[in-house]
Amino acid sequence: MTDAIVLVAAGPMSSVQDRGRPGWLRSGLSAGGAADPVALAAANVLVGNPADAAAIEFTLSGDTIRVEANAVRVAVAGTAPVTVDGAPAPAWTALHLVRGQTIAVGRLAVGARGYLAVAGGIDVPPLMGSRSAHLKTGLGARLQAGDVLPVTAAGRTDGPPLGLDPAALPYLPLTLRVVLGPQDDRFTAAGLAVFLGGAYRVTLDADRMGLRLDGPPIEHADGFNTISDGIAPGTVQVPGSRQPILLLAERQSTGGYPKIATVVTASLPTAGQLRPGDTLAFRAVTVGEAVAMRRAQAAALASLPGRLVPAVRDPASLRAEDLLGRNLVSGVTDGRP
Repeated sequence: MTDAIVLVAAGPMSSVQDRGRPGWLRSGLSAGGAADPVALAAANVLVGNPADAAAIEFTLSGDTIRVEANAVRVAVAGTAPVTVDGAPAPAWTALHLVRGQTIAVGRLAVGARGYLAVAGGIDVPPLMGSRSAHLKTGLGARLQAGDVLPVTAAGRTDGPPLGLDPAALPYLPLTLRVVLGPQDDRFTAAGLAVFLGGAYRVTLDADRMGLRLDGPPIEHADGFNTISDGIAPGTVQVPGSRQPILLLAERQSTGGYPKIATVVTASLPTAGQLRPGDTLAFRAVTVGEAVAMRRAQAAALASLPGRLVPAVRDPASLRAEDLLGRNLVSGVTDGRP
């Protein structure tokens, strides 16, 4: 029997995600992949995977999963309650589960997305170089109850449980850094000042494709239609409504609304965690600053394995097997006081 995890109950928009499939934009397909690659990396590092291995991305609320493998390590990256067989378990910690056990992930307290990684990665068949579901184009699908996801036997399943302090993750602040353009000349000076000085709220029209924002109207200089051209991750378009649209992982490949700015790569994980009702602002940086931010974030992500520490568990959650499996005596005694 193939080792697997089984979805007992699925969250509202859960899917399998890895780094995505870059290189297909010329064919009309954006890269997709994890909306928050920083949290994806954290979940994977906790279980000993490469940072971009395939994991489950859940939105607002997580899933209930049964293990159909002799032993696996799983970890949840996200501010959601976690239980194993109904008992509280920590997020941001590698958990050792055995066949028949069930892990359930509740509603996120902060942010829009979290990730559940399994040691060895989720081994669904790759398509066009990626295991990511691209929901807008029908590559893969939203997870549903009853889905069986194969997992590999690779990965760390022994040794002490390890944890990670989420404060160590290299997120940029919520004021999203942007590079103006490529069509900022299609806006008036007043429009640019409003864009960079105003506060915008995420509307209910928010998904993996992008976020429609509501706030101070941005004035165009000469209409709002342009010749369609390529859409980069983080593109901010301003249509005739004069309200910005922030495009994310599953953005369209081209668009004809003027593009006032592009969110820098290092700010995209922060953008991927925005949920309806959140308020945000934009701040312009130079291309050189954007490159430096990205390099610093990449270096911080590469250092995550060295930041793992032995997890501290709640004594009330310990089982007899946990204690019997550890050497609790550091020496030899003859039994006398």
